Amino acid sequence: MATANNLHFPLMLVAALGCGLMAGVFFAFSTFVMPALARLQPPQGIAAMQSMNITAINPLFMIALFGTAFACLFLAVSVLFKWHQPSAFYLLAGSLLYLIGAIAVTIAFNVPLNDALAIVKPDSPEGATLWARYLTDWTFWNHVRTIASLAAAALFTVLLLK
Repeated sequence: MATANNLHFPLMLVAALGCGLMAGVFFAFSTFVMPALARLQPPQGIAAMQSMNITAINPLFMIALFGTAFACLFLAVSVLFKWHQPSAFYLLAGSLLYLIGAIAVTIAFNVPLNDALAIVKPDSPEGATLWARYLTDWTFWNHVRTIASLAAAALFTVLLLK
């Protein structure tokens, strides 16, 4: 059983909670925020998403997103020195799921889509065209982030129970 004295225990707890929290945020967007925005006319949907993208850049959200990534990165690196332990593979898998499936996907796909949306005029024909593609592409990558974060949270939770 892991103890509080073990550095891996608090980091796994932070990683499990952080991955679960982020999975919940991503799940909310996938299941009702983006479908609700899709029901709006393009200028209103674009303006609403542009506003959300601005307000998402705040300390609490950034700490949850990147603090979790830091915990996962530390766990992934530390496991390389303890590869002989039975839980090492699962610890590395959970860390990589979040780092690649949530953080790398966000940086490589969701942020560039957000950046393109940020500069479009909501009531322009280009805006309407971009919005249709944005809804599909952004939501697809958000589904990936949701699944990866949830799977990582599950792996960390199982490891905490051992």
